Amino acid sequence: MPCKPFWETKPLREMSPAEWESLCDGCGLCCLVRFEDEDSGEVIPTSVHCKLFDGDLCRCTDYANRKQHVPDCIKLTPGNIESLQWMPASCAYRRLNEGKALPAWHPLVTGDPDSTHKAGVSIRGKTINEAALAEPEDALDHMDWDLNLDRGDEPYPK
Repeated sequence: MPCKPFWETKPLREMSPAEWESLCDGCGLCCLVRFEDEDSGEVIPTSVHCKLFDGDLCRCTDYANRKQHVPDCIKLTPGNIESLQWMPASCAYRRLNEGKALPAWHPLVTGDPDSTHKAGVSIRGKTINEAALAEPEDALDHMDWDLNLDRGDEPYPK
């Protein structure tokens, strides 16, 4: 009888640092600049990514030291994932916290590190770097785009 993968048997709080990090599918959605609507409290993402994010590789260029360069970068932990309701429905951390399975296109499921991009769930090549903006508030001009954040349950394209 085959063993179940760690993400099906371990609670988030019991995962090793390596297991925790491997849950990230590399979509980049958490690296987008967001604004909170003062009236509704809704968190609205833009098509602008963090200055440390490489939009073509779809990864942070200095992940280990990101908090030194971007102090408001949010480090996902088992203790805060529940409060981060702006995380996309496809996010493995959010899905596992909600008792859901990983999506069929997740790299841990497919064994393919590019499966997130092939499934069209990442922001690879779809955003601009905040460093290219004249002023940080200019990101407000980049809010009208389709993120397609609810792709968590779609099958992996063959």
